[in-house]
Amino acid sequence: MRRLILQILAMVFAVCPTIALAQAPKDGVYITDEDIKAVLKHAADTHRTIPDNTLRVIDMDKYQLGVAVVNRGAMGSAAPANANAAAGGNAAPATACGEQRPGATGPNGIFHDDTAESYVVISGAGTLITGGTIVNGKRSGPTDEVTTVLNGPSCGGTMVGYTSRQIKVGDVIIIPEHVPHGFSAIPDHITYLSIRPDLKKVLMHGYVNPALK
Repeated sequence: MRRLILQILAMVFAVCPTIALAQAPKDGVYITDEDIKAVLKHAADTHRTIPDNTLRVIDMDKYQLGVAVVNRGAMGSAAPANANAAAGGNAAPATACGEQRPGATGPNGIFHDDTAESYVVISGAGTLITGGTIVNGKRSGPTDEVTTVLNGPSCGGTMVGYTSRQIKVGDVIIIPEHVPHGFSAIPDHITYLSIRPDLKKVLMHGYVNPALK
């Protein structure tokens, strides 16, 4: 019996790497303009309150790759911005993160522990704020959408000491892990693609947006 068990275990260990490799793409992965428009339409039709929409989480064997489209509406320069901090709708008391500075004011922003982002602006324009520090922040909850599907564990709060830049159609912005980011002003709207390498595989494996199923 012991010999049989060892033989079965040997077979499992021999097969598992093959299975893992089989999950990685063997060809290019195509996300069409029609796919992007379908996801944005689905978000509008369902009155989705989160501007961030993951299209797919792709298994790349040694890591995953999230591909999202984000559509943000107009916001004034005096209004706080939120770069995903409310994405999860966390009902439970959140864990504090970032520096604690009672009374600090400023636009809201967020940083992600494990996923960088590359933005490609495809429509509209806005004032992107990056860098500095998150203060009086709150951790995303373990079941929040930002944690499970969008960006992985994150810290959202007030941004201080940031840099402001005007971004427009055609611009590409790289935001490393742990770098706070958000928007301080959007005159009309801004829509951008976000490519998110997930080296630790914290995002939901194989996720596909409901509009594409």
